[in-house]
Amino acid sequence: MLPQQRKDKILELLAEDGSAKVINLAKLFKVTEVTIRQDLEKLEKEGLLLREHGGAYLKNIEDQVRSFSLSNQENLDKKEAIANKCLEYIESGDSIILDSGSTTTEIAKKLKGFKNLTVITNALNIALMLGTEPGIELIVTGGEFKPPTLSLTGQKAADFFKGLNVNKLFLATAGLSLKAGLTYPSI
Repeated sequence: MLPQQRKDKILELLAEDGSAKVINLAKLFKVTEVTIRQDLEKLEKEGLLLREHGGAYLKNIEDQVRSFSLSNQENLDKKEAIANKCLEYIESGDSIILDSGSTTTEIAKKLKGFKNLTVITNALNIALMLGTEPGIELIVTGGEFKPPTLSLTGQKAADFFKGLNVNKLFLATAGLSLKAGLTYPSI
């Protein structure tokens, strides 16, 4: 992998997880920790991240978390159109899962006023949005907090879904493969 490709991938990982450790990045990219430190130094000089001992984190992540705003706000008109289409599939009495993300947040915004609906989510912003809706029973997973997506993730969050049955699932995914199915760059 070329250095610029590696730096782009590092930024993608930080956008997903908020932070990363040098040792983990070195293993992931099969390069030395010195190489990763040099990459992080260059990205910091470009103003794209902040380094700390043993790793780095996104520059504006603290402000995003405090304001409960998601980082991926591009194409909101298209995400709203997707949300409108999703509403056609949601009926009173349904149990649905809403994954975290900006598109599923658009779906959540449109659920206000629904009656007799159970929503299960790992997204804290969606939980706060729907938590006081009288017609919606809200269930939130546990797990590790991931700042960029305002979500709860990791093994505890994944285990929460074992044996759970719902009518509909609205899931963020990064890729689709005939071999691997739906894929995403982190757990």
